[in-house]
Amino acid sequence: MHNKIVIGFFALAAFLLLPFSASQVYAQQPGYSATAPRIDGFDVEPVAQPAAGNELAFTLYGSPGAAVAVQIDGASGGVALVETEAGVYEGTYTIRKRDKITAASKATANLRLGNRVVSAIVDEPLIGNLSARRHAPMARASDAPRIDRFDVDAPTRLVAGEDLTLTLSGSPGGTASARIAGVKGKLVLNEIRAGAYEGSYTIKNRDRIAADAVVTGNLRVGEHETEAVLGKSLLSGSGNQPNNRHVARACADCGVVEAIHVVEVKGEGTYLGKIAGGVAGALLGSQIGAGRGTTVAEVAGAAGGVYAGNEIEKRMKTAKHYEVVVRLENGGERTISYAAQPSIAVGTRVRIENGSLVVVQ
Repeated sequence: MHNKIVIGFFALAAFLLLPFSASQVYAQQPGYSATAPRIDGFDVEPVAQPAAGNELAFTLYGSPGAAVAVQIDGASGGVALVETEAGVYEGTYTIRKRDKITAASKATANLRLGNRVVSAIVDEPLIGNLSARRHAPMARASDAPRIDRFDVDAPTRLVAGEDLTLTLSGSPGGTASARIAGVKGKLVLNEIRAGAYEGSYTIKNRDRIAADAVVTGNLRVGEHETEAVLGKSLLSGSGNQPNNRHVARACADCGVVEAIHVVEVKGEGTYLGKIAGGVAGALLGSQIGAGRGTTVAEVAGAAGGVYAGNEIEKRMKTAKHYEVVVRLENGGERTISYAAQPSIAVGTRVRIENGSLVVVQ
């Protein structure tokens, strides 16, 4: 009988931990991120020859506060990129004598944020003259993808913190990117719908962007690509084309609900729960054995009771909230928190207004 009581007590203590699902446990850990990580751009400054001592310089734009590492085909090691500014990662790899890097080698970046990882492969050769490649003749007109329009949603000032939103329309199913003179690296333009590509770049303190800076858009479909040069100023109202800023901003906060996460945060136990649990455990222990065995059982029961009482109090104080992840039309992402379960389903088109979501019909 006494053994059954002991087994039942510890089974009860273990049961207190069972209702927490894996996702809830992760949500309570410091490294957990309810927001999916992203890579907005990944670029390399290639070397003319894969000779020992030459350096491959990598730049990546993505989620801030992450860990980024690059692996190179044929290299005997990798390189960790350092976050030089919020969301900007840089690093160099020095080629070694034993490396087997060729023009066909690829570099893969892995960005880890909490327990989630996203990857990107640089879409240019690591070996060769970058300037010559960028000015090399494109594919024949019959093979090359088309670019129908290349535009910018220009800010009123070219200062740190302002956004440059670039849009490109043309052949669907391709990979689009843009380069801005005065900005290191390349910006990825995501295909938000068939043939429509868009990407946003936040100006950094180190950037040196002029209003008349050359901006080149690139669209690759399969093995063929084509380019277009932006034909307007990067400053709103100073270009030679009509300012369409208000049109682009109309849907800047529109998107689709991508995920809804339930986050449970266990409350903190206090001395009251520990005392109550300890007393209950000691009383239970006193019913087991006799003499010295009773003392040992009381101590064990009190210790287990303190733990169980503390866990029970934490359970009673558990807080729950909901995090709705919205994928914006411009390729960005926003997370909106709700104290109660929102009446919105995954896949719903929404607009963000004053920190809340409004369903768009």
